[in-house]
Amino acid sequence: MNKLDKEITLAKKKWASFQDNKEPIIYIGAASCGRAAGALDLRTRINDFIEEKKVKATIIEVGCIGPCYLEPLIDIKMPGQPRVSYNNVNAKTLSIILKSHLINGVAHAKLALGHFGKKGFEGIPQFYELPMLKPQVRVVLRNCGLIDPEDIDQYLAVDGYQGFIKAITTMTPDDVIGVVRQAGLRGRGGAGFPTHKKWAVCRNSPGDQKYLICNADEGDPGAFMNRSLIESDPHAVLEGMLIAGYAIGASKGIVYIRAEYPLAIERLKFAIKQMKDCGLLGKNILRSDFSFDIRIKEGAGAFVCGEETALIGSIEGKRGMPKSRPPFPAISGLFGAPTIINNVETMGTLPNILRNGAEWYTKFGKEGNRGTKTFSLVGKIRRPGLIEVQLGTSLREIIFDIGGGVQKNFKAIQTGGPSGGCLSEEFLDLAVDYESLAAAGSIMGSGGLIVMDEDTCIVDLAKYFLDFTQKESCGKCVPCRVGTRHMVEILERITHGEGNPEDLLALRTLGDTIKKGALCGLGQTAPNPVLTTLRYFRNEYLEHINNHRCRATVCKELIEYRVIKEKCTGCQSCVRVCPTGAITGPRSEPHNLDLTKCIKCRSCYEICRFDAIAGDAIVIQTGEKKS
Repeated sequence: MNKLDKEITLAKKKWASFQDNKEPIIYIGAASCGRAAGALDLRTRINDFIEEKKVKATIIEVGCIGPCYLEPLIDIKMPGQPRVSYNNVNAKTLSIILKSHLINGVAHAKLALGHFGKKGFEGIPQFYELPMLKPQVRVVLRNCGLIDPEDIDQYLAVDGYQGFIKAITTMTPDDVIGVVRQAGLRGRGGAGFPTHKKWAVCRNSPGDQKYLICNADEGDPGAFMNRSLIESDPHAVLEGMLIAGYAIGASKGIVYIRAEYPLAIERLKFAIKQMKDCGLLGKNILRSDFSFDIRIKEGAGAFVCGEETALIGSIEGKRGMPKSRPPFPAISGLFGAPTIINNVETMGTLPNILRNGAEWYTKFGKEGNRGTKTFSLVGKIRRPGLIEVQLGTSLREIIFDIGGGVQKNFKAIQTGGPSGGCLSEEFLDLAVDYESLAAAGSIMGSGGLIVMDEDTCIVDLAKYFLDFTQKESCGKCVPCRVGTRHMVEILERITHGEGNPEDLLALRTLGDTIKKGALCGLGQTAPNPVLTTLRYFRNEYLEHINNHRCRATVCKELIEYRVIKEKCTGCQSCVRVCPTGAITGPRSEPHNLDLTKCIKCRSCYEICRFDAIAGDAIVIQTGEKKS
């Protein structure tokens, strides 16, 4: 029995004893989302309670289980009872929950969110039967929020590294590539290129040195899938790197991760140290001919470095700028050696495929789009968070069944991040897969989904995303560097009420030219938000141009705010949030709004519960308000 076998045996015994706990176990959701919501403060309060009441309990920090809108989340498992979850915990409710469990020995049914166990536990619903969780299929996220990400024993106890052990002890590298081919795994970084094809090219490319890079440079606004997976289950990603490294014949692995992810970096470093202690990294791993090491490269946060060749340049110490292809990185990549670059989620999927087999994996998804996909579901949605669904799930099910719908009328959804497309209500029944999204003019991207309601201005949204990609352009090629700047200037004119109908043709022409002529994926997809909004929301563009009207009252130059006296209750909520003191008036009486002081920040409009703030369109030509 080697060192790892002993470690696994001990880990499983420890895990069995842990599940049959003799004292309370308190789990704290301590990924970035939980910490931002106050999880670490709750941990301090729990420690104080335990010391003050002189009770025994084990405290464990876990990662993100998904429903970020419920953070901070605290779970408690009493001896002989299921694990019970509590959401949006604060100092007051924490005290009640701890007294109920640690003093009285029972769960607090009224405050409980759900439980991890058999149905019907004290009237508390099963956690995975909750509306946001029930439609999901958790493959990549199977351990997230359930195990301690800094304890390799817990990962080993839930069959961690079994996929790699199976590969290295019973399979050749070609066998591994074959299983990945049979599983139909496509790269989860955005393009959806078949994983096995890249691997086969790299493996068959000549060269004594080959590299494997895990791309964790997650730069999309509103996207946090990769960060959450690394923070919650780092060993799954690292095991995937071992499998991929073995398959392509690489001896060196690099995790390229943005420096803005300090917790993810910290947990990766700790996990790599644990791997070395268990003999999972270094020379002749598990007495085989396979040697592999992993190091971390922190990126400076350039969005363009998510592109493969720009990322390689950054690792080499050069400016992150895309290169023309061919040659492709699989043939000539890092330092001229054959190199494979796979996304974090691709790596996190591999251990499940190797452990359970290709046939098991093909049960999920649809033909040509096998498996599951994680998404960051954000925006004007009732239940924002991290989700995982089968490929082929409809947008309607994601938005309304999982996300709970929107507070106001649904307007659109942006898929694929800033380079994705903005899809209207007519696409709610569209299947979320690579080809269906592409046919609609959008992309899968790494998995960002931004939901918008009637308070979103489509033209302003397109300008925001294009302005982002324009600023993140490396500037190397003319179509992207110059074309996106011209498109932003046109959109700015339109949102200022200075556009004309010819601008729409110019936007379309520029967008098509950039897509065809840009050097890399950033430039080729940058026009997508504009092109799709022109296609599906053309009327809003025309309203801005012909009527100088922003129906969402977002474009400042086209609106001015006023108080509707008949609706104003004088609650003073708007008075409190107004940064310039433009709104005044005594409590319980209709307020006044001084237009000379109003900076049109929308704070009053968004906070008013009585719809007493109106945004009126301005006729630019005369300066008079439209009725």
